Amino acid sequence: MNEHPISNLMTETMAKIKEMVDVDTIIGTPITTADGTTVIPVSKVTFGFASGGSDFAPKHGGSAPLAFGGGGGAGVTVSPVCFLIIAPDGSANILGINAQASTTVDRLVEMIPGAINKVSSFIEGYKGKAGADGQPDTGVTSAGDE
Repeated sequence: MNEHPISNLMTETMAKIKEMVDVDTIIGTPITTADGTTVIPVSKVTFGFASGGSDFAPKHGGSAPLAFGGGGGAGVTVSPVCFLIIAPDGSANILGINAQASTTVDRLVEMIPGAINKVSSFIEGYKGKAGADGQPDTGVTSAGDE
């Protein structure tokens, strides 16, 4: 039994989509500036795909095989999300694109880099305020310290 034409149609459409999108579409090619800073673009990719067809009886009857009519299509959207910036000293920051978040999950994902930076700053500040004994310096002295 021969393969149905819809199978070939879907296979060809999926092959074309695979050609268009690869990992470099989501995590872009790193760009290095003159001062050694590396900038890596990060994007969100959305796909839509549809395919369909129908077999038709031949116009002139007889034992001719059924005629096939079909079509397929795909849509791709690539939206920039952020840039990962790596400084020459090895520190990294995320520079977000200010697009409106459409869902609560998107909003939470957007908040993660800022939250991580705030926690890191707090921890570094806490370590910097530690006294010689390793305990945090509260600025309060006891009667025995004077």
